Amino acid sequence: MGEETAVALARKFKNLNSIKNLSLENLENVPDVGPIVAKSIYEWFQKAYNIRIIEKFKKSGVNVIEGKMIKGSTRLSDKTFVLTGGLESISREEAKDRVRELGGDISSSVSKETSYVVTGIEPGSKLEKAKKLGVKIITEKEFLGLLE
Repeated sequence: MGEETAVALARKFKNLNSIKNLSLENLENVPDVGPIVAKSIYEWFQKAYNIRIIEKFKKSGVNVIEGKMIKGSTRLSDKTFVLTGGLESISREEAKDRVRELGGDISSSVSKETSYVVTGIEPGSKLEKAKKLGVKIITEKEFLGLLE
């Protein structure tokens, strides 16, 4: 599973036990979780071996802590951003965190549901796909303006 899928699961279910006990259908209904990923997650938690690994980690002192999602503005809710190319004035991780803090989502791929493609230095194939799909393309400067 990718980073955005992990974030979507953490936002919705808050802790590992909640995810462990989900049905396949419930997993498939999570945004950013398709049927193949849902099946993979579900099957992973069905295997006794994997549950034993989690238990061994706990006994060894490794604890999975409940993540705290920052409740910020919802100014970017219902907006999905895709980053392409290198950013000059903000790290990629900081950019992702800021979008999430403002209620938006990050995706690693461009689709019709993408709200903005943010172009940095030497953008890749995501820029071409955005042009083909008619997705709004913005510069890093315009993106930073949206974050203010």
